[in-house]
Parts: sequence; structure tokens; C-alpha cells
Amino acid sequence: MAQIEIRLPKMGESVTEATITNWLKNIGDSVAMDEPLVEVATDKVDNELPSEAAGTLIQILFEKDQIAQVGDVIAILSTDGSAAPAPAAPAPAAVSTPTETANTVVANNEPTAVAPLTKGRDGRFYSPLVRTIALKENIGADELAAIQGTGQDGRVTKKDILAYLDTRGADPTAAAAPAAPAPQAAAPKAPTSNGIQIKEPVVIPNSGDEIIEMDRMRKLIAEHMVMSVHVSPHVTSYVEADVTTIVKWRERMKNEFKKREGENLTFTPIFMEAVAKAIKDFPMINVSVSGTNIIKRKDINIGMAAALPSGNLIVPVIKNADRMNLVGLAKAVNELANNARNNKLKPEDIQGGTYTVTNVGTFGNVMGTPIINQPQVAILALGAIRKVPAVIETPEGDFIGIRHKMFLSHSYDHRVVDGALGGQFLRRVADYLEGFDPETTI
Repeated sequence: MAQIEIRLPKMGESVTEATITNWLKNIGDSVAMDEPLVEVATDKVDNELPSEAAGTLIQILFEKDQIAQVGDVIAILSTDGSAAPAPAAPAPAAVSTPTETANTVVANNEPTAVAPLTKGRDGRFYSPLVRTIALKENIGADELAAIQGTGQDGRVTKKDILAYLDTRGADPTAAAAPAAPAPQAAAPKAPTSNGIQIKEPVVIPNSGDEIIEMDRMRKLIAEHMVMSVHVSPHVTSYVEADVTTIVKWRERMKNEFKKREGENLTFTPIFMEAVAKAIKDFPMINVSVSGTNIIKRKDINIGMAAALPSGNLIVPVIKNADRMNLVGLAKAVNELANNARNNKLKPEDIQGGTYTVTNVGTFGNVMGTPIINQPQVAILALGAIRKVPAVIETPEGDFIGIRHKMFLSHSYDHRVVDGALGGQFLRRVADYLEGFDPETTI
């Protein structure tokens, strides 16, 4: 019986593992080439993986909620139409050694079994990454079981074990503490400030209240936002821009563009072009902070916050936005937005951003105070475009007229971006928008 191994593909430069979230086919089902076979989740994005071959699914090697490494065989197809189950495939090398044969290390002058390679004595599953860290740091099985996990079903994540290592040794009783039962819905770890732990309030639901468990992505967003506010002292500046010329130009060009390119011409690529130009003028906005070092980015990769069907937000990235003309930006914006709506973003689509733009005007908001997308140091919020009365200055005198205006809100990290730089950059973006050439061709 001819068999084909389906392996977990590489899904981005920094992605080494993925969680199996749902199998779209059952054993015995026929699978066509490039037909969606399984849904996986990484720390970057959720993906549907297409089948690399056509055949009958005869074996599933990773069940739902298990974690596979890139390159692991996750399923086996039969190409001769037989649905008979295949012999058990050898498990990946990282998890093939039985727990009973694990080596031992000496800690506190006593032999201690190294952490289990798949499941601990408490029944929790440990990812390959967590197991690797545990083995490297000589964390025994009992010690690993005592670590509070914030992942699904109380699973210990990379962040949990690294946080534990930071405090390991400070509390001599930590390793001997009994394992806590896996929480039903673990809250993100509370941040600390100057050694003082900030405790979240315990909320007691009232009768009739509905309790909604956060999905995986919402938990990641919540953790990322809390981290960003904790790490970066946020300052927000505001500028009102007159975009009447842009509104009239787009109204004149959008039908021609749609007919020629088959795509909509939105305001977003025009805003992205202005931001890219302003970043070139003020390159110290395009930086990240690592300890006491400032990393000045060479590329200008602009992230654009987009809504997913679930209601969560994700930030796909336009790479090298400063090298694109308006047509290129329009196509990049439309492609990323469509892929976000259809859950077709790839991990590399949301990596490498150096600056982020979010459009709060989409929801009718006039302005907002956006939270910085770490490890960047600034983010721009675009408000709704509104018709407003304004004073129009002419050589013959001033008069009141109707203009299209919008607010730009710029949040920046005050550790490295002072008010002068943050404000001048924002003003430059507005100047580029107000100075848009109405004779621009596209």
C-alpha cells in the first residue's frame, strides 16, 4: 500500500511549532490535492493547511490540541484508495524517548528525574519547546509540575517557564511546592513594577451573568496589550488634517481604477504613502528598544490593523512600503485585508513590522489613543473623515467653507521618542496629506 507522509510545513522564519486545532478530515475520508486538511495555530496566526497529495487519510499522528514541531509527520495518506489503517509511524525524535528512561541530574545533592518528555505526572501536556528548556535548565518532573500554567487547560507555556526561571532560587520552597490543579481559565500573569506585583481584581459574577471564555487569540491580544502599556510610557499627540483634495481625487479616480485593476481604491494606500514618506524624513520613529540599545530599522514595514471574522484584530504588514507606488500599495492593502477577512494570512504576512497604522474611523470614531504594537515605538490612529465648516484663507480674504477633515492620533514610546519628534512626525504626515497633488495619476 503506497503511503505519503504529511508533515507540518515551515510557516515563517521564527515559527518552530504549531498546535493542531482541528482536523478537517476523518480517517477513511478522501483528500484531494491542495484540499484543506487540518487547522493549526501558532503564536503568530491561525492557518488551514492544504494536503500535499491526493489519497485516503489512514492515520492521524497528532490529535486536537497537541503541539507538533515543524517537519513532524502529522498524518499519513494512502494513494491506492485503501482506507485500512497504516502501521503506527515512528514518533518524532523529540518525543520518542519513554519517560521511564529519562536521564537524571543532580539538584540540591539529590537525584531528580528530568522533566517528562510528553505528559507529566499531573497529566498536563508539555510542548517540545517547554521540554527543551526544562532539560537544559535541569528542571525535574516534580518541579515542572509545580509551575502554574497559563495556557489551554493549564498548559505551561514558554513564557510561564521563563518567568519561573527568573524567580527560581528566590523561593527555596518553590521546587517542593505541590502541583496546583489545572485552572479552567487561567488569567494572564500579573505584571510587576519595581518588584511590586500588580494584582488583578477578582470579579464575582452575578446571577444571570454570562461567562465567556476568551479564545486563544483574544488571550494573546490581552497579554500583548498589558505588556505594551507596562513596558512603554505612552504619550499621544493629535493633529487635524484637511483631506479635501484627497477625497475629491479619489472620487474622480476610483471608477477608472476599479475598471482597470479590478480592485477598489480606498484611502488606506494614500495614508500609507504619507506615513512612509514621513518615516523617511524622521527615521528615529522607525526604531525598537532592546534594553539600553536603540535598534534603528533599515526597512520601512508598515503594519495595518485589520479585523478578523471572529472580531479579533490582527496586523498584517506591508513590507518595504516606501518602495511602492500608489498602485502597489493599493494592491498590497487589498490583498492583506482580504486574506485577513478570509483567514488566509500566512505567518510571514504579520511579521517584521516596524510601524503600525490603525483606522479607528472605520467604526465612525473621530480619534483614538492607540496602544503601541511592541516592539515598535509608535502607532498612528486614523479618525473618520468628516465634512466640517472651516475658515478658508485666500488672497482676497477669509471665508467659511465646507471641508473634509480628519484627526490623526499618534501614540509613541516616551523612553526614546520625545514630544518634539513625535509631534513633528505627526505634523509631517498631515502635511503630506494636505499637500497631495490633485494631478496624481494612478
